[in-house]
Amino acid sequence: MPDEHQQTVAYLESLLDRVLERERPALPWAVVGAAAGHCAKPGGAGLDDAASLLGELGNDEIGALLAALTLRFHLVNKAEQLTIARINRQRERAASPEAPRTESIADAIHRLKASGRSLDDALELLGTLDIQPTLTAHPTEARRRTILRKQGQIAERITALREGDPTPTERRQHEARMERLLLVLLGTDDVRSERLQVIEEVRNGLYFLAGPIWETIPTLYRDLRDALREAYGDCPDELPTIIRYRSWIGGDRDGNPGVTPEVTRQTLALMRDEVVRLHAAELWELRQHLSLSERRVPIPAELRESIEADLASYPGLLDDHTLRHLTYEPFRIKIHAMLAKLATLATEAPAYDTDAYLADLDLLSRSLASAGLGSLAHDGMLDALVIRARTFGFHLASLDIRQHSERHERAVEELFRLAGVHDSYLSLDEPARVELLRAELSHPRPLVSPETALHEHAADALETFRVMREGVRRDPRSVGSVIISMTHDVSDMLETLVLLKEAGLYRAGPDGVRSDADLVPLFETIDDLQRSPGLMREMYTSDAYRPQLEARGRFQEIMLGYSDSNKDGGYLMANVSLHTAQSELARVSREHDVGFRFFHGRGGTVGRGGGRANRAILATPLEARTPRLRMTEQGEVISFRYALPAIARRHLEQIIGAMILASPSGPGAQPAERAPDPSPEDDALLRRLAERGMARYRQLVDHDRFWEWYTRATPIEYISHLPIASRPVSRAGGVVGLDNLRAIPWVFAWTQIRANVPGWFGVGAALAEEIDAGGPERLQTLYAQWPAFRAIVDNAELELARTRPHILERYARIADAGDEIGTMIAEELERTIESIRLVNRTERLLDTRPVIRRTIDERNPHADVINLLQLELMRRARTEGADQETLRALLFLSINGVAAAMQSTG
Repeated sequence: MPDEHQQTVAYLESLLDRVLERERPALPWAVVGAAAGHCAKPGGAGLDDAASLLGELGNDEIGALLAALTLRFHLVNKAEQLTIARINRQRERAASPEAPRTESIADAIHRLKASGRSLDDALELLGTLDIQPTLTAHPTEARRRTILRKQGQIAERITALREGDPTPTERRQHEARMERLLLVLLGTDDVRSERLQVIEEVRNGLYFLAGPIWETIPTLYRDLRDALREAYGDCPDELPTIIRYRSWIGGDRDGNPGVTPEVTRQTLALMRDEVVRLHAAELWELRQHLSLSERRVPIPAELRESIEADLASYPGLLDDHTLRHLTYEPFRIKIHAMLAKLATLATEAPAYDTDAYLADLDLLSRSLASAGLGSLAHDGMLDALVIRARTFGFHLASLDIRQHSERHERAVEELFRLAGVHDSYLSLDEPARVELLRAELSHPRPLVSPETALHEHAADALETFRVMREGVRRDPRSVGSVIISMTHDVSDMLETLVLLKEAGLYRAGPDGVRSDADLVPLFETIDDLQRSPGLMREMYTSDAYRPQLEARGRFQEIMLGYSDSNKDGGYLMANVSLHTAQSELARVSREHDVGFRFFHGRGGTVGRGGGRANRAILATPLEARTPRLRMTEQGEVISFRYALPAIARRHLEQIIGAMILASPSGPGAQPAERAPDPSPEDDALLRRLAERGMARYRQLVDHDRFWEWYTRATPIEYISHLPIASRPVSRAGGVVGLDNLRAIPWVFAWTQIRANVPGWFGVGAALAEEIDAGGPERLQTLYAQWPAFRAIVDNAELELARTRPHILERYARIADAGDEIGTMIAEELERTIESIRLVNRTERLLDTRPVIRRTIDERNPHADVINLLQLELMRRARTEGADQETLRALLFLSINGVAAAMQSTG
């Protein structure tokens, strides 16, 4: 008997079939079923028959089928999200204080208590947590916002049918509404007609920040409060704020000419306007709720005094009619005053800020408690408003500014030349640059006047930082860090400081230096990761950088790039280099008494650092663990993790729970609770594996025919023109080679052909050589005992299971670049599968994760159909005289379809 997930999928598919049969009777939908049946045959035996069937279709028929197939996978994906939510609800019902739901906040607190930590210890630990998910606009979300909304509406109807006990009439109404939504989705373009503008990306981010994230945050604190009460029998009314959001959308200008200073200014305003609108809506609800009369409950004097002060400070704040209407309802009068003060935030000089708002909310809370209504203050609507005010403030998410180090370097060269400091800064070596920058940072005077005409690099950099200064002055929480891509030298950091000084964000005076921004180096390549500990040591001991460090409380954020390091050195070397760099960077920071936080630049796929965030946290080197965490959340990862409040809650509770367990003062810090540290011999083994893996990977990508093969076998040419994001796929502005191609489209193209090369290639060569030399036992022990190595192997295993060798083979055939590359990939694939099975002692891939394996197996036949259609379209596009415009549009649809089937782009 099929389980509930399969029943939900079958039900949604039946609705789609019904709509297609009624509204698209001419669509050869039966061909898809027949082709999928052929694709389901083992060993690729039926692929030729399936390809023959699909090859007879006309272009119009292929387009209509791709639209229907893509919608089918969107429905399957939505069913999967609903299943996750349902399973968590079932586990929550079955949980008890003694056996909490796994990977939940309650589970982490339970383990904290079991390790001997008192309530005070637990509260102290929670007070140190600083978790900052960071939304980015990287081009990995192919779906439009209108489609996301309609899919969300379908999910709401399914939930109502499953959990709402509908009457027959209500069921018919729900089904009719879903069928209408499916019909609209079939007629809605999946792919935008034009490339997305940055401000549209900002609005996409607001969709999630102001929707599921806003809704979910108070739930997490309720979970935390309940967990503490169950474990310790008590919980304070006020808990520390442990999670806040950051964003790169509208601030990440690295390689994106669309992110101008004016766009950044608009972004800050849009986020401010949206969060103020949300707070105002919450206050109106609270006003409706707190209909308390002074004739029934005692009103504390401080509430009356506060209302009088508001009325005196803001003449005309409330009209006479409103005051008369609320004569005996002081809580509502106070809320009206707060709403009026919120309205001033739209002015140039707002008289209200987050601290004042929180003070007003705290006053309402104290007044309720004083009136004997404490439960209204600490467990209800007002409590949620306070939590949201502390989390989101009046800025919603702090906006980071990111730029490539080379752009700052060129800007400084121009400023130095115009100011007469040096005629050719770029010609200097590193020591000379550092000395010149140190001298300039000690001078309080600006290099140029604000009216000086500047060329592109300097003008853009200075205006960007002036916008940042405006944001800081209006609301210090609205602006986050300045992130420097491709940080190679100390001068890359000091150049940025010079620009901050010129914009007024870094000020040297008689009382020392004041700085309004954290500077964050981003280490992305293998070489930079390996050099990063030495570079940070230089930074910490630099006379030029020390004032910035002191001004920021001897705190340093360090960003680690998972994408470019993988593209540079392959999967194994990237993961080992990142793991080692964290240990060594932590050691250097502690040696110099510098507090630090790692910012993990993870993508959605394994090849870009993806995978389960909580398991990545628990696999962090022990010496690198702190209570502070930042990580990027990108593209389709945002859409999946925040599609529904229940999914958002699960994602965030797993992160919070892992951070509690991995905290230096958490249970995972105790020797009895943690896995044994790897020995020096184990470390040496891992480095040896990484070097072998990188050597094999570079053999592939450095092959003289590789780039020709890659551009012919994959749809990278079409991905480069896919209008799903504002940023170009290449820093050079076009797909000109591996070095210039960004990591996201690099991975995206491998995902399209079902190869997933960035997530496993080189692992087989490395493991097989070790196994051949001494057997698998040592690697098996390492896998069992060391979480970091286990995570590397498990993530590679997942990518291997998602790889479809027989589909990959068909793409290799159309490359017309010889068989060497395809053969190299096929041989490494077979070697990697065999090696991983030996290391984790399994018969088949994902034997220990049968649910995931079943999900992949169920998806494969229809996903294969989309791939075969894409291959047919690529063949037609390469035929002389083909209608290229039509075929390009159809190939865009096929790319979107594979992305939906694989739940992954880049």
